[in-house]
Parts: sequence; structure tokens; C-alpha cells
Amino acid sequence: MTSNGNLTIAVAGLGQRIAVVIRHLLAAAPGSRLVGYVDPEPFGLPSLAKRDIATGPEFSDVATMLAETKPDLLMIGSPNHLHLDHIKAGLAAGVRIFSEKPIVRTEKETWELARLLRDHGEDSVLVGLVMRSSPITRAVTRLIGEGSAGQLVSMEGNEHLHPEHGAFLMRDWRRREEFGGSFLLDKCCHDFDIYRLLVDALPRRVASFGGRTIFTGENEATLSGPVYENGMKAYSVWRPGWNTANRTFGSDADVADHQVAIVEYENGVRLSFSANTHAGLPQRRWYLAGTKGAIEADLVADRVEVRDALGLRNKETVEIETGSGAHEGMDPAMGRDLAAHLLEGKPFPVNAYDAMVAGLTVMAIDRAMRENAVVDCRPLWDRLHEELGR
Repeated sequence: MTSNGNLTIAVAGLGQRIAVVIRHLLAAAPGSRLVGYVDPEPFGLPSLAKRDIATGPEFSDVATMLAETKPDLLMIGSPNHLHLDHIKAGLAAGVRIFSEKPIVRTEKETWELARLLRDHGEDSVLVGLVMRSSPITRAVTRLIGEGSAGQLVSMEGNEHLHPEHGAFLMRDWRRREEFGGSFLLDKCCHDFDIYRLLVDALPRRVASFGGRTIFTGENEATLSGPVYENGMKAYSVWRPGWNTANRTFGSDADVADHQVAIVEYENGVRLSFSANTHAGLPQRRWYLAGTKGAIEADLVADRVEVRDALGLRNKETVEIETGSGAHEGMDPAMGRDLAAHLLEGKPFPVNAYDAMVAGLTVMAIDRAMRENAVVDCRPLWDRLHEELGR
């Protein structure tokens, strides 16, 4: 908590995503201001300038920026491979940290982060697992708590992206695991955080299949030709950021472009998940089946439907108010949650432990895909708790 009700904020990695988070945080905490940033290619700068949000001076390195500005908060929006170094700098300076997801890329980085948090406190780092703040998550959590589904038995989840979104991932720095981690880690780690929240248990074992069969050189001739009515060439609409690839199809990308996974949780609930970067019918959906009923959440239509298992009562539909163009209402809600936590001391809906569990879950899923194996997750939780000193 700050003493005067206003935040001073320094930024490590002023990318497009963190610029969105900053805008919504400042909207919720209008007396706050940016005091500096570090980024040789600040792709998020134009969106802040467009809204007359001053960034403060540019610095050459994070340690110098923190020493000279002494901010209340360090916001990390750098490519994922830099997160751990920037977190270290923030902790060394004694500054509260907000990092975009995924918090780190690898198991090794997770153990190092856990040791840092053991020394500096788990509440020293907040993480942008934005779905925790979403209105639809809160609605589904409430329905589960009220017993609408009874005892949860199984769950389905998916994220099927519009092809332009997939094309962006294949041109942006996220196309390379060395920078972003896997496709599933960068894009869907917050989905798996929500699944654990709803299931209320840690994963016991996972399996997965996936690969790269859409954005390949072989498909370039047959897929890349169309032009939209406004003259924009297909697969080029979304503007990538740092380290852009020249080609969408057949670039140097090494991440999967589609993947499926199954997860068994320690309480016996089982999840099936699918993701695709080239979907004609974009979808993000959760289906929870329990002993008393089912809950279906449609994150594209912003709607939750509930019905008892036998259909003895009419189906209940909950329309979710999200606002327009706001990431299904998640970004404004997370901005309000951040402001309330940092300025008023109210609980933030997600912590660094949640982020590490979500990341390790996806890392185990990716390992299962690579090794064509079922991966036992329990050693991961034992190691995590040991490193955290829990």
C-alpha cells in the first residue's frame, strides 16, 4: 500500500500487452503515474501516447531505473525469457512487482523463482493471470460454490483462435520457445490456472498430443492468398512486436500451432482441453459436468448456462456484462483489482504460487507431448513446496 493513495510505476518491457494493463490500472488509479521504462523497442508506446499517458524517461537498464526512480511498483511486460532477470532486479531493489504471464518459462526458472520468493515473500510478486479477474470466472466460481453442479466429475475446456491471431503468434517473438516458452505456456497458462481454481485440486498426471501442421511452408501456397474487402492481406492484420518474422508460413517458429491435453486432478476430476490457432469458429469454452448438474461458460458470447442433470427445471442463463473491446471484461476488472490491492490493501485474486502451479502444469503437458508419455505431476509439487519452504 502506498501512503498517499497514488502509485509511481516503472516498466521493464513496454510491449503492447503491458500497455493495455497500464491503461486499465491508471483508469482505476487516476492519480498514479509512470516514472520511467526500459525497452529498446517499446511497441506499446504509441497506444499510451494516443491516450496522453506520459511514460517518463527511457532508461538503459532496469537496475538503474529502479535506483533513480524508486517506484512503488515495477511492471514487467518484457518477452518471457527476460522475466526472471527483471524480477530479480525488482526484488533486489525492494520494489513490489507485477509481471505478465507466464511468470517464467522453464522448470529450472521456476525453482530459482521459488527460492527468491522464499527469501523475499510470496506476496512480493503479482502476476497477470487476467482470467482470475474476469466477470465470467467469478460467475462460474459462484455457481460451483452454490452447488449448481454438485460434485464435479469432469470438465472440457478449449481455446480456438481466429487465424489472424494464430498468424500473429507465428510472426511475433512468441513463435520461438527460447523467447516465449511453448505455445500452450504463453497463450493458455491462465486457462489452466482457472481449471485448477474450478476443480480445487492440483493435477496428478497429464498427457498430450500436438504439433505444427497449419502454419507450415507446405501450406503457404494454398492458404496465404486471400485479401479482405478492406484490402488487407490475409494473415497479416495483427501487428507483431519485437523480433518480427518476415513470413507467417514457414518462418523459424518452433512452437506448436495446435494441441490437445488431458489432466487428472488429485481429487479425481478429469479435464480434456484442446487449442487451435486457425479456427473458423473461434471459441473459448468451459463445460463442467457434476453429479447434480452442468455449467457451460462461453467466453466468446459472454454467457453462462446452468441446468440440473435430469432437466427437471428450466435452464438458467446468466448474461455477463463485460463492456466492449475489453478482453471479455478481464482487463478493466484486473486494473480495478490491482488498484484496490496496491492502494487499499484488498486481496488480489491470484498470487505467484498460482502462477507457478499453472506454469508447471503446462510444462508437464508439453513434456508429455514431446516424450509421448503420461507425466506424473506429484514430484513437481513436492519440489515446488520444498523450494518455497512450505
